[in-house]
Amino acid sequence: MRKKRRLNPFGIPDVKIFETAKIIGIENITFGKFDMIDDFVLIYAKGKIRLGDYVHLSSFTSIIGGGELIMEDFSGIAAGCRIVTGTDDYKGFGFGNPCVDAKFRNLQSGKIHIGRFSVIGSNSVILPNVTIGEGATVGAGSVVTKDLEPWGVYVGNKKIGERDKNGVLENYADFLSMPEQERVSAYFV
Repeated sequence: MRKKRRLNPFGIPDVKIFETAKIIGIENITFGKFDMIDDFVLIYAKGKIRLGDYVHLSSFTSIIGGGELIMEDFSGIAAGCRIVTGTDDYKGFGFGNPCVDAKFRNLQSGKIHIGRFSVIGSNSVILPNVTIGEGATVGAGSVVTKDLEPWGVYVGNKKIGERDKNGVLENYADFLSMPEQERVSAYFV
């Protein structure tokens, strides 16, 4: 008989966190309903992190840097992404890394806000002080350093198209018309 995987090691209701996910500072995280954090995700929550409902963090994603992160409802981060809310800026006086005292470093931290229905493609990097607008999609392998407008399709910071906003919102209306047990993935039933 196959052993059933334990998908809630922290006992958070309506949230699935796979057993090899590593979360440091869970007390700084506010979870929504039906969030899923896959195996091999690293979250170092020194700053506040707020996850909306139906948020997905795929395998090999990391959230680091000490700043704030907000992910609104139905947003998702694909495999291998880096959400970096704080980093060293080497343009100024700073040198070193976490091995030296902060007074010798030029640390820059800030907030990252990922809007409702937004999707971040595999192996992308989101840097501090970025807002990704509602419904925006970020192509795989992107580095995002500035705000992205709602419902755009982006590769890095460059807008290459528009997402089907009406289609997404019509699909969302269908979703809302269903009973909750028909809305959620089999992981939650």
